[in-house]
Amino acid sequence: MHPVVVVVASQLLFTAGDLLARAKMRQLGFHTEAFLSWWFLGYLSVRTVATFGQLWVLSQVVLSRSMAFFSAASLVLSTVLSVVVLREGLTVKTAVGVVLAILALVVLSTE
Repeated sequence: MHPVVVVVASQLLFTAGDLLARAKMRQLGFHTEAFLSWWFLGYLSVRTVATFGQLWVLSQVVLSRSMAFFSAASLVLSTVLSVVVLREGLTVKTAVGVVLAILALVVLSTE
């Protein structure tokens, strides 16, 4: 399997877990009961699978390149989900910042 595919899949799982946690923590609050429930077990399971993907990539790709891949994927996915799923606005300033950050990560990850 190609490392970029695993990076994207892992980041999708991390981001899905983050969206679930955001919704449940807002609903239930940061209390003991919130962590003693089925959603939290699901959250931990999703993040564990994502962590295995991240560890596999770290074993296959040099650290600086793998972290650049994970950072770029995280940045793109969180921005897209912020706009599409959470209906948060995307200002020109934010869009330019995201593009510049991705360009910086691309430059850092090339040989």
